[in-house]
Amino acid sequence: MIRVYLGLGSNIQRERHLGMALDELATLLVDLRCSPVFESEAVGIRSAPFFNLVVAGDTDLDPAVLSQQLKAIETRSGRYAPDRQGLPLDIDILLFGELTGEVAGLTLPRAEILRNAFVLWPLALLAGERRHPGDGRRFDELWQEMRGQTTQVLRPVSFSWQGMDLTPPTLLGVDLA
Repeated sequence: MIRVYLGLGSNIQRERHLGMALDELATLLVDLRCSPVFESEAVGIRSAPFFNLVVAGDTDLDPAVLSQQLKAIETRSGRYAPDRQGLPLDIDILLFGELTGEVAGLTLPRAEILRNAFVLWPLALLAGERRHPGDGRRFDELWQEMRGQTTQVLRPVSFSWQGMDLTPPTLLGVDLA
């Protein structure tokens, strides 16, 4: 089994689409773990704010098959519908074990980890002690460095899934602006 980390985002019917994705990922991955959920301004596109989180789980699928399964989940959310308004669901493979480089059409680790606060903050909270396979630094160290430099707007939000509060109350009200 390989530990994978996935980034999830939605900017329409955010609770519904992320909840559906988590339900499906719970059947696809073993020992699914979730970061807190964050609301962020869109980066690179004009759109409504996103909800983002990072999940971790173990899989025996290879990267290509896992990517196909994730695309199928996105498709069921309506992501590729011709009349869609916004982005119902985006699921990206951030890390696949310690793999680096081009693998099955994916660039691993995903570059957005080091560029976007909405990826790095939840990843640092979920796996702060883990080291970036390319950079070598721990994710909590990378987050502390980015935190003082980013202009991205990001705030933790209350989010429940299967009766669990994913965002601890102590984190609510702590904004990155």
